[in-house]
Amino acid sequence: MSYTVSYHCPSCEAIVELDREGYLDDKAVTPYPFEGWSYVAPDEPFEDKDDVDGVAFTCGEDGTLRDGETGCGASFYLSFVRFDEGSEIDPRQPSERVELADESPTAPSGPGPLRPGIGWLLVVVSP
Repeated sequence: MSYTVSYHCPSCEAIVELDREGYLDDKAVTPYPFEGWSYVAPDEPFEDKDDVDGVAFTCGEDGTLRDGETGCGASFYLSFVRFDEGSEIDPRQPSERVELADESPTAPSGPGPLRPGIGWLLVVVSP
């Protein structure tokens, strides 16, 4: 049995509708695709397909808007739950540790005072 399920565009809040089977395995609706997920258009088969991880919408341009709604043309993504060896996959990528500075001096090297606490050395040459 099929049901009409509605989703909101994250950019403009327009409502899109999609016919779905009774079991929903939705993870999230986001303005960006999850890295490593594969998406299909709303009119392509996606239920029970092992190689499909979600549906890619274009708000107002793919024929899924609820009657009376106007779309903004933004892309957004319905992502399904994925499993690996029985455990749900977290689509968020782990953070990378970034080192912003090495163990160099705290002051810039280059023109400046001769040493800390002493100003510029001014040499005047008279003819």
